[in-house]
Parts: sequence; structure tokens; C-alpha cells
Amino acid sequence: MNATPGAATRLDGRVAVVTGAGRSLGQAYALALAEAGAAVVVNDLDGSTADATTELIRSSGGRAATVVAPVGTAETAQQLVDTAVGEFGRLDVMVANAGALRDRVLWKMSDEEFDLVISSHLRGAFTCGRAAAVAMRERGGGGRILLIGSPAGQFGSFGQTNYAAAKAGLVAMARTWSLELARDNITVNTVIPTALSPMTATIPAYAQVYEEFLQGHPIPATYRREHALGAPADVAPLVVWLASEAAAGVTGQAIGLGGDRLTLYSHPDVLRTLDQDGGWSPETIDGAWHGGLDHQAQHSGPRPAREEA
Repeated sequence: MNATPGAATRLDGRVAVVTGAGRSLGQAYALALAEAGAAVVVNDLDGSTADATTELIRSSGGRAATVVAPVGTAETAQQLVDTAVGEFGRLDVMVANAGALRDRVLWKMSDEEFDLVISSHLRGAFTCGRAAAVAMRERGGGGRILLIGSPAGQFGSFGQTNYAAAKAGLVAMARTWSLELARDNITVNTVIPTALSPMTATIPAYAQVYEEFLQGHPIPATYRREHALGAPADVAPLVVWLASEAAAGVTGQAIGLGGDRLTLYSHPDVLRTLDQDGGWSPETIDGAWHGGLDHQAQHSGPRPAREEA
């Protein structure tokens, strides 16, 4: 029997955890998952914002529980899983979204600034993903692990050594987990969101449009398309879809959504190989580079919007 329209993307009876769900993108994910029928464990470091998200879900007739704790430790990850199972009987979806920012150029970045961002984004996703995988494998029946990446992890980002490294690591980690968990019917994907948020407000080019967005003005079409920037809620449908049965065969992917633009990112691939009898010297490498490899080299950073259109 064919599924009714939208039925394959419903999440009735499923249980999700969303870290960093107190505001902005994390809150949008939690609200959308709840609207699709899932019970949601709302996590945030800020108890007031976490409680506010939980109350929004409950006031709309949904089910939600709050866990106030910083991600990164195995103890927090286990608390999130235990809350999902204890409150709602199971865990089906883990959305590892939480993380801190400490932007600084390389030569000014401290060890503490680097470690905090890596611990919250990369280690936080690792501990939460590991705890979720253990619970999902023990229960059987599959599951969904969604890691939240960033264009910074795809292209690099000036002043964000720590953040870009963490987000790039998430993509590789998700691809690895997709292989390791395939037998258990647990899919693992990376969502690459782009949205107007307190984070993008720190970018001078977007400061004005972000302020206008907060005042209720519509986001101009050029931002929604060429810059893939919309509201946080514009990203949430991708999270719901990847969490649903409709995306059961999708794993190991990095998929972006923002504004009006859906993006499928490529896996790293070999551009070209050359063989040299007896091995290579600095001189023969130089000749190969200037003899054609340089024309295939990829520049650093994102392509201008006009090239992406």
C-alpha cells in the first residue's frame, strides 16, 4: 500500500534528542521534530532557554523533556540517552547540534579557545553519537544520527581554525559511522545549515539583513538563493526528512539547506594521479605541477555566489 502524502516523513512514536536546542537552529530542529510527531529531549547549557523550547513543544500538544548540561562528556551523553529512554521508552534520533564559538586568527588563538570549540562540537558529537549508537544497537530496529556541520568545515573560514577543523571532522566522522553502523540500520548524515542567526550576525556582510530579519522584515530573495540564507526554520525540514523513514537509504552524506537552496556536497575525491618510474624527486614533482597539475588545483575557500548559481 502506498503511503499517504507526508506519511513517510512523519515521526509519530519516535523519540529524538537535540543538543543545543534552546535557541536559533537547535530550537528550530526540536520544534520541527516535535511537529512531525516525535517526542524530544531538549538539551542546552542555558536552562531558561531549554525550558522555553520544552514549553513551546508541550503547549502545542507535543511531548518533551529538558536536560540542562554542557555537551562533551560521556556523562552528559549518557544522561541524554537515559532521559530519552526513561521518559519516552526509546531513542530513535540523535541530533548533535551544540557547540561553542571562539573565533580568532591562528597566531592569536589560545589553547583554551581551541580546546573549548573542539570539545563542544567534535567531542560532544562523538560522545553523543557513541551513546546513541550503543542504545540503538541494543534495542534493534535502526536509528538516525545527525551531525550538524557548517560551510566552514567544507571550505575553511578565516579566523575559525578551531570551528572549521571541528566541522570538517564531523563530516569524516559521519562517513565513518555510516560504514560501521550500516548493519544495524542506523544511518548517519551531516547537515550543513546556513541561516540568519547570532552566528551569521557577526559577519559584517550579513549584520544589516539579520537586524532587519529580527524586526520582522522578509529576507530578500538574493540572500535566500545566492547566499542560501533564510530563517533557522528553513533548515529544519532537512532534519525531519533525514530522521524519517523516507530517508532510510540515505547515509554518509553531507547535505546543506538554507533559505531556498538545497545542496548536496561531494565526498573528497582524487583529481588526478601520475606515476613516475623509480619514484619522485623535488624536481620531477615541480615539473608535474607546472606541467598540468596546477590547472586542476582547487582554490581555497567557497566559490563566489555567481559561480554557484
